[in-house]
Amino acid sequence: MTDFRINAQVRMGTGKNKVDKLRAEKKVPGVIYQKGEENINLVFEEQDLEKLYLSAGTSNLVTLEIEGKERKALIKDVQKHPFKNQYVHVDFVGVDMNTKMRVVVPVVCEGRDNIHEQPSVLMQLLNEIEVECLPADIPSDAIVNVENMKIGDTLTVADLDIYGNDKIELFEEADEPVAILSEPREEVIEEEEEEVDAADVPTVDETEEKEEEEE
Repeated sequence: MTDFRINAQVRMGTGKNKVDKLRAEKKVPGVIYQKGEENINLVFEEQDLEKLYLSAGTSNLVTLEIEGKERKALIKDVQKHPFKNQYVHVDFVGVDMNTKMRVVVPVVCEGRDNIHEQPSVLMQLLNEIEVECLPADIPSDAIVNVENMKIGDTLTVADLDIYGNDKIELFEEADEPVAILSEPREEVIEEEEEEVDAADVPTVDETEEKEEEEE
């Protein structure tokens, strides 16, 4: 398992002015919360947080190094500015390594760019799956290999690499479809031409008469 780590400092100020000042210094305010414990306001270097988020996502356990102490956590939520390339706030949820927890992990169709059966269209029907396990056993993703699929094949939850792992409980039925391979369909667009009867086209005289009547 990859060891994801990030340094954090305890954040004393919580007012808007102090938060805005942090963001101007390329720092991101955040918080870690855990059931039965007091929330801790934190601050992170923006470049460190971006690197962590892009690599760990929300399904990998991370270690927060908070002023000499370590806390195990998951990224719960990341807020970004609506149009600036800037992280605004981050929420972490602390974990007890001896207590099972439910998390949602992404479903990955491995080999989708190398499917042998061509031409074909792969439809992924399940993008994520909820699991329950100890924090140390949380999978980064649930993988199914699609390279050898044939036209008409359907892969299900039972084909995921984490299926059957006695340390991980899945909350989807084994026969729930994950991906289907089908033939490509050509869309035929028929142009409809409206036929106009010559008798329906007004003559110049008829047009003039109508304008006179309207006057």
